Amino acid sequence: MAKSVHLQYFLPHAHLQQLISALQAQGFTCVGPQVRDDAIIYDVLTDAGQLPWGVRDHQSPGGYSLEILPDKKAFSWANGPQAIKPILFKSSETVWRVERNELGQLIFKPYQAEETPVAIFGARSCDLAAMAIQDKVFIEGQHPDPHYRARRQALFVVAVNCSYASENCFCVSAGTGPAVQNAYDLLMTELDDGFLIQAGSERAEAILGSLKLKKALSDQIVHATASVQQAANMQTKRIPFNNQSSLRDLLFANLDHPRWEDVAERCLSCGNCTAVCPTCFCHAEQEKPSLDGLASAHIREWDSCFTEGHSLLGGSPVHGGTRERYRQWLTHKVGSWFDQFGSSGCVGCGRCVTWCPVGIDLTEELAAISGESNGVIEVDHD
Repeated sequence: MAKSVHLQYFLPHAHLQQLISALQAQGFTCVGPQVRDDAIIYDVLTDAGQLPWGVRDHQSPGGYSLEILPDKKAFSWANGPQAIKPILFKSSETVWRVERNELGQLIFKPYQAEETPVAIFGARSCDLAAMAIQDKVFIEGQHPDPHYRARRQALFVVAVNCSYASENCFCVSAGTGPAVQNAYDLLMTELDDGFLIQAGSERAEAILGSLKLKKALSDQIVHATASVQQAANMQTKRIPFNNQSSLRDLLFANLDHPRWEDVAERCLSCGNCTAVCPTCFCHAEQEKPSLDGLASAHIREWDSCFTEGHSLLGGSPVHGGTRERYRQWLTHKVGSWFDQFGSSGCVGCGRCVTWCPVGIDLTEELAAISGESNGVIEVDHD
């Protein structure tokens, strides 16, 4: 799915359903954002009317609310609690099964669920950067994960450039947005009455060709570019240092910094930050035997480095308290991740800040340890 420069076309809002239907005709289950339980979540999308038209999110440390806007755009919001990760890295799935045959012997069998290929609508730049990081974890290592790889190869990405940033977004300082930089199939930028749309793959070229769209006008392209820059200009939070490897070195030079104890007094060790993080990949495995005792399923489920069992070694947790667990999470996320994967594990989406029940702000914690007064610093967008 190599990204390349292609012509931009104009897709009116009223014709968005044609794109959904075209993907459905190609055998994809469309998944897109929609409002549910006072949040924007991703679920099966069959009708363009399900999208969050005229909805904007307001985010703050530990706070999330929605507002109805007079202008009816589908993507006037920043992000919700989840996007791509639950599609590719399932929160719970069977990875293999063991059954007892007629001779009483145990037979181990790999298990691969039959799934329909997914087309995701509305993936943002931070989400695609996070997917690229998870690709390194699950595909590019010595032991590729067949479950993730099968879903990844079948995924069709309809990405959307951001024109709005929440108070908690800091993708500019993370180097991941707000303009989409990673590979996609289709890329859209929303205008008042429709979308600029372009293809980034051969299969997307075929889909786009079937829609018979007009080429985008020069003033539409200018307007779209300005709207993405607007999202960048809105951001005030940042990660300290332009060179994030310097941040890694600073963190490991301050493992006994008093800020770790300070944050431990506030942190609940609930694991919300790891659940909503689009790059966290920790998981636990367990056996689920059948009631008749003739078979058992080996289950992989999301886990968190904030749980006591995550670091059990020799019957005792290596990270025995909240101080050690938060320090492990943060130093790995923006520190030792470089040593493992050659990049930061943070894409600047701000979800961990928004969905923390007590409003712990990753940028503030990094600022305190680095010597900056706080994480809310004017960002140079030049």
